[in-house]
Amino acid sequence: MLPEPGLCPITMKPRLLTVLLSVAALLAGSRVGHAAATDPAGHEFFEKRIRPVLVDKCYSCHSEASGKRKGGLLLDSRDAIHQGGDHGAILTPGDPKASPILEALRWVDKDRRMPPKEQLSAAVVADFEEWIRRGAPDPREGAAPVSLRAPDLATGKTFWSFQPPKAPAVPAVTHADWPRSDIDRFVLATLELKGIEPVADADPRTLIRRVSFDLVGLPPAPEVVEKYAANPTPEAYAKIVDDLLASRFFGERWGRHWLDVARYAESTGKERNNAFPEAWRYRDWVIDALNAGMPYDEFIRRQVAGDLMPTDDLSERDRNVVATGFLAVGPKGLNERRREQFLMELVDEQIDVTTRAVLGVTVACARCHDHKFDPISQKDYYAMAGIFRSSQTLYGTVTNLGNRQPSSLIALGKPAEPLPPEPARVDTDRPRGKAARQAAVRRAVQNRGRSEPEAPLPPMPPEGSPRAMGVREGRPMNCALLVRGEISQRGDPVPRGFVEVLNTVPAPSIPSRESGRRQLAEWLTRPENPLTARVEVNRAWLHLFGRGIVRTADDFGALGEKPTHPELLDHLAVQFASNGWSLKKLLRELVLSRTYQLSSDTSAKGLELDPDNTLLWRSSPRRLDAEAIRDAMLAVAGILDTKPPEGSPVAAIGDGPLRRGADSLRTGDFARKRSVYLPVIRGFVPESMELFDFAEPSLVVADRDTTNVPAQALYLMNNEDIVAISRAFARRLLADGGLSPRDRIDRAYCLAFGRPPTPRELLRAAEFLREEIGDVARNPGSTNPPPDRRRRPGQRNTGRDSMRPGEVAWTSFTQALFASAEFRFVH
Repeated sequence: MLPEPGLCPITMKPRLLTVLLSVAALLAGSRVGHAAATDPAGHEFFEKRIRPVLVDKCYSCHSEASGKRKGGLLLDSRDAIHQGGDHGAILTPGDPKASPILEALRWVDKDRRMPPKEQLSAAVVADFEEWIRRGAPDPREGAAPVSLRAPDLATGKTFWSFQPPKAPAVPAVTHADWPRSDIDRFVLATLELKGIEPVADADPRTLIRRVSFDLVGLPPAPEVVEKYAANPTPEAYAKIVDDLLASRFFGERWGRHWLDVARYAESTGKERNNAFPEAWRYRDWVIDALNAGMPYDEFIRRQVAGDLMPTDDLSERDRNVVATGFLAVGPKGLNERRREQFLMELVDEQIDVTTRAVLGVTVACARCHDHKFDPISQKDYYAMAGIFRSSQTLYGTVTNLGNRQPSSLIALGKPAEPLPPEPARVDTDRPRGKAARQAAVRRAVQNRGRSEPEAPLPPMPPEGSPRAMGVREGRPMNCALLVRGEISQRGDPVPRGFVEVLNTVPAPSIPSRESGRRQLAEWLTRPENPLTARVEVNRAWLHLFGRGIVRTADDFGALGEKPTHPELLDHLAVQFASNGWSLKKLLRELVLSRTYQLSSDTSAKGLELDPDNTLLWRSSPRRLDAEAIRDAMLAVAGILDTKPPEGSPVAAIGDGPLRRGADSLRTGDFARKRSVYLPVIRGFVPESMELFDFAEPSLVVADRDTTNVPAQALYLMNNEDIVAISRAFARRLLADGGLSPRDRIDRAYCLAFGRPPTPRELLRAAEFLREEIGDVARNPGSTNPPPDRRRRPGQRNTGRDSMRPGEVAWTSFTQALFASAEFRFVH
């Protein structure tokens, strides 16, 4: 069993703890298969790294469509790949060493090689190993599709998400007195068609706790809750909403949502994992931009082409340059020897983050072949690739033994230095004679499609001077189409351009002397683009309601789900763009709707007809994300340092390789800062974040996993940091000597849950504290931890063994509140 809020998890007997750990281990093992079916980040990895290889290299011999099942093995569906073939299972999810497929891919046994005629590269095999380590996530449901051919362009343009949104008529409803906005009318119209009635409104305290966490990621002050509970008028609620949107905490909360999508991190990841000491500037720019109410279209344009925006203000120029860190903070394979391969991997990553973050489509899946499901061609991919190959990405990192791809940074605080276009070459050594001319022609044919020379890297700005990651213009060039994505198989150059199926009006032309990023920023944000507004309003809906109107928030293509309320989605998208692309206005309208303010109560008919609450007849309970849980504990304990930090601890260690000591970066002054300011090191996500489903910082993550597993409860029961925060909470309650124990219990519940305790809770808590204080007073040695929880060498002292009996009891009580499900959920 897991502890109830009134029980003390700290003093549980070792035997019970052992049982809990055993159950947690069993459940963790059982989650591997579950993760394979529900892991969005894993699905992304499969779609980008695994499925293309299976299609290109394996389906010809192992698919229903080919009519071949060599070795009794099919690879074209999730069930088939897990079933294996004549020789048994080919993979064990979560355990690469127990997965025979890897030996076949490595050609270990000459009689069992896959593919038999062409060995895959070490990088591709490493992708399969990582995929299996993640639990072999695979979104393919049921039998494999007979055809993997995407629709032609004309047919593709008729797909719902590739047509510009149009303002639909607001539907009439039978219960006209229920809606408070047009949002409610769209929702109620669908409910009435299904014969479902919405539940009652949420009680005032529940609503204020919900909206506070949703807009700023922090619990409301008890005084705010009680004031609203005494006078729960629409005007009072709107005033609270406006105050939250005006708070600087808003940008910290919603900035973190964007940083998930932007795959923000402060290191390169991959084999060498060098530090990005200037990445924090981009993080702070995102937070500041959202707090300032920057229109979303401008927010996107600056991240794609901020360095190209004209301005005479040097500070504004610096901010625009920092914004382009969006294109620079992605993972980097610094160990890659081949410069051309490194650059094409960099370009691929930039295409992926730009198109998925802004458009919600997987253009990067067309790198090796035409997209298998969406009308996106290889030419579309390499048209965009030319834009990024014509740009220079400056991310820092020093030259060292493991860094074969060092870069510079951009100097701040001084005027930009525009890179001049490469002058036209003049051939002064014209070949003479027929044979010489024929040889020149042959060389020209052989070199066709080769990339142009790169622009030279600028010098690294002096250490100690302000510097930033970002991009600048490079040598304009068109990128050659790479057959199967191989740099050794170059086709013809593809003119720089955009994804054709999204050109609902003629695309902007790209001058020959520009990269095309300026035009790309314009193309992404023009009103005629069918996806940009839809994708962003869907994300806003996701973060407020727990699920997007389009459930696959980062895939609006054929493999994604269709919207549950298509007219509502288009209504919001059109309104979002016409209201100046204001995120704050959008969020205000959403949280003021009656749909948002419903309770999480249930009804028999609702559960019968719509058990997943797809139609929004109630508010779905949601677990807080990792940052909100940590920040809430610090805030409730009274020790949250809300002042934004200057810089990042990563800046102090330079841009060299990071080792296992990365956890030490999260101590000291940053230990009590808001979680958005904690260093994000690829490969070293802290336990407090990873356990509660922090976004994988190497991937575009629009919708995090949400799990509720025993390991989370065990962490809250046993982690030394949680004990220290609980102790601070206890001391906050004990600081006012004028309060009675019952008053302190009431205060604790109001701080932790936003409500006073019920009479039964008050009674149980009082009994627990009375008994616990008596036990500790009678047995002073009981404050020492049991053997399995004593400090290890080098482990810091949380102070429990030096606490007074009353403080021990109250610390146990406050930790029980933190460990409760009510603390971790909003209803």
